[in-house]
Amino acid sequence: MGDWDDACAFALTLPGVAMESWWGSPCPKINGKGLMSPGREPGSFGLMVTQPEKELLFETDPDTFWQTAHYANYPMLLVRYGTGSRERIELYIQRAWWDRAKKPQRVEAGMEERP
Repeated sequence: MGDWDDACAFALTLPGVAMESWWGSPCPKINGKGLMSPGREPGSFGLMVTQPEKELLFETDPDTFWQTAHYANYPMLLVRYGTGSRERIELYIQRAWWDRAKKPQRVEAGMEERP
């Protein structure tokens, strides 16, 4: 992802995603639930993930995925812009969508199984 606009553009390709206010900023959401936010750190955005995924991403790609104390106990991590991990970032945006989508939305999108 090159920047916040790029990350949002990808998220908005997912069914039912719309830009709505979250923590005072426009963010991609589905069913009123946020997928990601601009983040509090320059050069990064926040992405919702499960705790086990968070640990895996920190271990396998620390140049892309990281956190500050602010995110330590929350199911969100920071994603740096401009790394070579675009496909992996897109996968985790899709997973954030899947986790928040309702079953009929998943079925309609042809994503019955979690990506």
